[in-house]
Amino acid sequence: MKHVKFNKSWCGVDLLLNVLHLKGESSIVFSDNLYTTDFFQIVFIKKGNGVLLLNDQAISLKDNSIVFISENQQYRWKVNQQQLDATLLVFQEDFLNEFFSDKHFTYRLHYFYQIDLPLHLQVSQDITDEYLIKLKEIKTDLEHSRSDSIHLIRSILYYILIQLNRLYSEQFNITSTISNDNLAYEFRKLVEQNIYNKQRINDYTSLLNVSRITLNKAINKHFNMTTTDFLKSRLTYEIKMKLLFTPSTIQELADTFHFSESNHLSRFFKNQTGLTPKEYRLSYQNGSN
Repeated sequence: MKHVKFNKSWCGVDLLLNVLHLKGESSIVFSDNLYTTDFFQIVFIKKGNGVLLLNDQAISLKDNSIVFISENQQYRWKVNQQQLDATLLVFQEDFLNEFFSDKHFTYRLHYFYQIDLPLHLQVSQDITDEYLIKLKEIKTDLEHSRSDSIHLIRSILYYILIQLNRLYSEQFNITSTISNDNLAYEFRKLVEQNIYNKQRINDYTSLLNVSRITLNKAINKHFNMTTTDFLKSRLTYEIKMKLLFTPSTIQELADTFHFSESNHLSRFFKNQTGLTPKEYRLSYQNGSN
């Protein structure tokens, strides 16, 4: 697995943001190697043929589709590059949070850090073309910067991200409202940072200095699940990633995630997925997932 870091030379300006248009040409961006990155990617596919293996999802690439890849997610492209016409919007989390003066911004968007729902959208050609026009505007101001370029880029980028959040929410029937109540998003951020070591509700109520009841109300309101279910889902996802992309034994995973015994991890995983860790690993290797 190769980890790719954002390179400012991609856009030629001092911003951790870029728009890349790739059409009918060989590119490492769409190679069939296994990658992770330290940046986010939103891939707008005007023409596509192939499959994206993203975490434990196999996404069939179709014309007028949009794919969301968060930082540190594992992915591998299996595409016919000669038949590909795609535009990538790439940026780092810190850049986005600072760009909008909101340290929780990426956590407010449903398609980032998503582990339960599909990581792609199917849209109309008109919607694809609308986004591509706006991305071209961003690219133009990145390459030919003016005194007001930063403001234009910020406004277009904000529009794109919020509109995508609405589309994603409508397609998967979830609440799209961007709330100013930061408790749920701060919790989500803390879970992303600490899930290996902190897996109990009390760990997070202490960090947030709130009661279990207050936290549970916030999580239920914004994510439509209990705090317990949120933590279990996030922990299950991390165990899945280790099973799929590392050779770790079950005992090693139990040590990594602080289970006292390997059979405790196996019991937890089977309760969540219906499969033992070994069965899950084998089913993925055999193409059943």
